[in-house]
Amino acid sequence: MGEGLPGMHWTHQDPDYLPPEIDTSRPSIARVYDAFLGGKDNFAVDRAVALEGMKHFPDGGAGARNNRAMLFRGVRFMTEQGIDQFLDVGSGLPTMDNTHSVAQRINPDARVVYVDNDPIVLAHARALLATDDNTRVITADLREPEAVFGRPEVEGFLDLSRPIGLLLVAVVHHLGDDEHPEELVDAYKKRLAPGSFLQLTHFCSCAPEVRALEKVLRTMLGTGRARDLAEIERFFDGLELVEPGVVHVPEWRPDRPVRHPLDLGGVCVAGGVARKP
Repeated sequence: MGEGLPGMHWTHQDPDYLPPEIDTSRPSIARVYDAFLGGKDNFAVDRAVALEGMKHFPDGGAGARNNRAMLFRGVRFMTEQGIDQFLDVGSGLPTMDNTHSVAQRINPDARVVYVDNDPIVLAHARALLATDDNTRVITADLREPEAVFGRPEVEGFLDLSRPIGLLLVAVVHHLGDDEHPEELVDAYKKRLAPGSFLQLTHFCSCAPEVRALEKVLRTMLGTGRARDLAEIERFFDGLELVEPGVVHVPEWRPDRPVRHPLDLGGVCVAGGVARKP
């Protein structure tokens, strides 16, 4: 395993300690994503998936970085609209910048709950967030929205009668068609108070290389599904899309001019932000 993130300290006396429920012999979505981002919190089995993916999709991890950058722009936008509480489902491993740090730079009182089904995320995040009273992290599964909302770290920490920012960033594409992802996203949307926002990003099948990457992920990781722009836009049904709508992630309210045509790292993920009326 890598050296860890700057500023992160394990609470166990052994710096290489890992909770026993963490299986380092099998790749995990969170750790593979960390490897694509160039992080250190992954194992050889995770790096093998990332390296094989990059053989077929040679973007140097730009797609993952573009997705992460849109996450931050979306959180900044929602916070500027007055959202002061966030539920980040499928959050992955904490990195140098995170949902809570982006939101709390604008509103120091903003509250964030991170949700992931990988126990290593819980271990890392608890160490990183030990002194942050406005942030919680739980282990739960995206596929069980009622269980997520019913956890005391969510129900007793966020005020679900008020608007929240729901983040489903780079996670819904790990649901197969047989898992009815539209119905699952609908279940989350139904729990949102009016005025809430949904930010969702997803692998986009806009280039043949994306299909090759999809095959690698499904073979080596067991999950990963690219969908076209129309399919991704349907996840926002019933909500009011924020301009510019569902687009490739570099095109969503960029901080600097975007170069066209987009390269592979620019077209592989699409998404948007929408408000619940």
